[in-house]
Amino acid sequence: MTVKKNPYLELLEIPPGYLNILGYVDESEVNGPGCRAVVWVQGCLRECPGCFNPDSWSFEINQLMAVDTLVEKITSNPCNEGVTFSGGEPFWQASALADLARQVKARGLNVMSFTGFTLEKLQSEYAPAGSQDLLAQLDILIDGAYIQSLAINSPDSPVSSSNQRVHVFNRALQDRITWASDHTEIHVLKDGSRIVTGYLGQMSLSD
Repeated sequence: MTVKKNPYLELLEIPPGYLNILGYVDESEVNGPGCRAVVWVQGCLRECPGCFNPDSWSFEINQLMAVDTLVEKITSNPCNEGVTFSGGEPFWQASALADLARQVKARGLNVMSFTGFTLEKLQSEYAPAGSQDLLAQLDILIDGAYIQSLAINSPDSPVSSSNQRVHVFNRALQDRITWASDHTEIHVLKDGSRIVTGYLGQMSLSD
C-alpha cells in the first residue's frame, strides 16, 4: 500500500526564497490580459474532477526555482507585460509568490493569480500562510474551484466554470478582461517539447 505524504510537511521541504513549480512559459496571451509570463506552481489538495492539471496535485518537489531567478526570467523578456500564477494552488506558496510579485511590480509589470479558494477564505484567519501578502500584490484574482458541472467554454467568458469570479484590484486593467475560457496556445520549447495552455491556466506537456 502506498502511503500518501503529508502535503504540509512537503511544503516545508521548499527552501526559503524558492518555489516548487510545475512549469513556466513566456509570452502567453490566454492566461490574463496582454502578453505575459505564466508560472504553474506544484501542489493542490482539491483534486477537482475534470481538473486541467492533475500533474500539479502532488506536493512532492518537482522543479525548485529561486524567486530571484524567476524575476530575471520574467522581466528579461520585453514582451511580458505581466505574470500569472496558476497551478496547482498558488496560495500554498503565497509567501514566495508575494516576494516575486513585489519584485516584478517594481519593474512595471502587473500580477494576476488563479486560486481554488474564494477571496473571502483568503481574507480570513484560515487562509494559507502569506495569503494576505500575496493578495496585497495582485492586480487581478480569479477565485473559486473548477466545478465540472458548471463548466463554461465560451469566447465571452474569462472563467472556466460559472462559480468563479474575476476580481480586478487595479482599475487600469478593468477594461482588459478580454481573454476567453475556450482559447488555447501551443508553446514549443528549445528542447522540442511543447506546452499546451489555456482553459483556466491549463498546462500539459507533450513531446
